[in-house]
Amino acid sequence: MSQDHISNVLAQRYASPAMRAIWSGEGKVRLERDYWIAVLKGQRDLGIPVPEGVIEAYERVKDQVDLDSIMRRERITRHDVKARIEEFCDLAGHEHLHKGMTSRDLTENVEQLQVYRGLQLIETKSIAALIRFARHAKQFRDMPFTARTHNVAAQVTTLGKRIAMFGEEMLVSHQSLVNVLDTYPARGLKGAVGTRLDQITLFNGDAGKARALEKQILKHLGLPRSFDSVGQVYPRSLDFRAVSVLTELASGPGNFAKTLRLMAGHELASEGFAKGQVGSSAMPHKMNSRSCERINGLHVVLKGYLAMAAGLAGDQWNEGDVSCSVVRRVMLPDAFLAMDGLLETLLSVLDQMEIFDAVVATELNRYLPFLLTTTVMMEAVKKGAGREGAHEAIKEHAVAAIRDLRTGKIVQNDLLKRLAADQRLGLSEAELAQVLEHGRANSGDAGAQVDYFAEQVDALAKAKPEAAKYTPGAIL
Repeated sequence: MSQDHISNVLAQRYASPAMRAIWSGEGKVRLERDYWIAVLKGQRDLGIPVPEGVIEAYERVKDQVDLDSIMRRERITRHDVKARIEEFCDLAGHEHLHKGMTSRDLTENVEQLQVYRGLQLIETKSIAALIRFARHAKQFRDMPFTARTHNVAAQVTTLGKRIAMFGEEMLVSHQSLVNVLDTYPARGLKGAVGTRLDQITLFNGDAGKARALEKQILKHLGLPRSFDSVGQVYPRSLDFRAVSVLTELASGPGNFAKTLRLMAGHELASEGFAKGQVGSSAMPHKMNSRSCERINGLHVVLKGYLAMAAGLAGDQWNEGDVSCSVVRRVMLPDAFLAMDGLLETLLSVLDQMEIFDAVVATELNRYLPFLLTTTVMMEAVKKGAGREGAHEAIKEHAVAAIRDLRTGKIVQNDLLKRLAADQRLGLSEAELAQVLEHGRANSGDAGAQVDYFAEQVDALAKAKPEAAKYTPGAIL
């Protein structure tokens, strides 16, 4: 490797080989060559003369990709597509490529194919993650857990419900991804300004054959539909849509990772710690949540690329230009590489995470009387207390009790005893003890919510069995 070589950190450090293959320079050249051959075959089938052996000659050399040679040509032509045409034709010994085509007939469709295949790979991995979320949700369906709002202990939930909450957010985003895949339109073979003029001329004025050629190309691409009235480039709002759905899909994992980091700080859980792993070069005891931190960091990266995509949407000068392509060369591949790395990391965390039951139970016991204050308030209201009066009475005692616990004045949470002594509530110590006992395992509708989430994911897993089998690669 030369000293001035700078690698793409997203590709080299985070993304999987499968996603790198879609977006690599070699991979794109191969896709372009397959596309050129598909167009040439379609033209031949529709009556354009192609000499015997020409297509076979292109097919024989299509995998001979020399990026350095192509770059040498581009330094002369100052045109990337022209350089790649010359390279492929010289290898094959023929000049039959690109007839009736403009550069965007090639690059737009091939880049869309990369986006589409990237989205398909992301869909597979997102289902694999959802399956793991559902598995953990079912495993911890009935484990009482201290739920927090504003990061402050709030009410009893179950750990399974908390996991299902993040999983359901991702499930809804997955449905958005499926919608993008189902409706994603190719630009198609439209020529310099979208009129198909050159293809129609090539077919001696037969516009029907030009349309038929585009249908064949759409079949080659495997995309569900195409634009009809598009110009030289497809609307960049479509790129925004693709990067947007990636960013949306990363949000559930982002929330999960942030919460797991907070739980790790309270020693309630761990993302896993591999044999030989080091948490800190200075502090040997450290076991940092580095993978969850990576998930949150890559989500920030995605939001940056979303801003870039938004900058191009609705900002086209009639047709595409280099101010557009220079952004897209960075934004499109890197957004997919970042999302792929995020999902690979998420899958590893979901496979390795640990829950420390004893610490969860200890925390619950410490906070339980506070977590039940809404239940106490409802019981007091049923006994005839005014709702606002009951709220004020409970707040006074709760604030006093937590202050005494924090300052060491008391070591046991005695909130319920204080509430029993307050005549404004009208609740006896025995009644409050019953609230405490019942409340320890009373998490409302949490169990049913877990079941519903798991049912939806199970249906998804049955429909996509290849996703159920997906295993992430090793992450750094």
